[in-house]
Order: sequence, then C-alpha cells, then structure tokens
Amino acid sequence: MSPTKESREEAIKRLNKSASALEARTQADKSAEVAAQKVVGQAYRIIAELLGGVAIGLAFGFGVDRLFGTTPMGVVGGVLLGFALSIYMARRTANRLMAQAKAAGLPQQGEPIIEADDEDRER
Repeated sequence: MSPTKESREEAIKRLNKSASALEARTQADKSAEVAAQKVVGQAYRIIAELLGGVAIGLAFGFGVDRLFGTTPMGVVGGVLLGFALSIYMARRTANRLMAQAKAAGLPQQGEPIIEADDEDRER
C-alpha cells in the first residue's frame, strides 16, 4: 500500500498553518525578551538614581566643606541630603512604573496586606 497522497492545495494549507504557528511562537518569544529588557533598564535607572543622589550629595557636601571650612559636617550633611533625595527620586520612579503597569492591566504581585482595625477584630 502506498501512503495517502494529499492534494497540492491541502499540502499548502498545512504548511501555511505550520508557518503561522511558528511565527506566532517566535513573536511571543521576542515580546517576552523585549519586556524583560525593559524591566532590566528600569531597574538600572532606579539604581542609578540611588547612587547618583548620594554622589551628588557627597560632592555638594565636599564643596560646602571647602568653601566654609566645616570639614566633616558638610560631607555628612551632603550625604544625608543626597540619600534622602535619591530615595525620593527612586520612589517617584517606582510609583510611575506601577501606575503604567496598572494602566496596562498587568497583574499586581505582592499587593499590600490591609490588616483589620481593633474595631473590626471585635466583631
């Protein structure tokens, strides 16, 4: 017995279907890779904001020390001010990213747990 022969049109349809499935898988892999690269870029941005704020504060404090002769206090104050500024900037960036994720309808992971008040516990 010879294997069943399919018509030319059926073979073309089958190959087109296989090609479409392969293209869809490839497209999904590319979109996942692009999303991963975006997340890494955003993480690097937050790290740069944290380190940059402290470095700017350190430089500012050193300048104040040199200008006014308050040797350790300018550096200490500058580092603390830079640290506070960097935390503020990183938090602002994280909030912006979370708002973008909510707008895109992405699922939230690690949502905060809201504990019941004392009045709610008594009920």
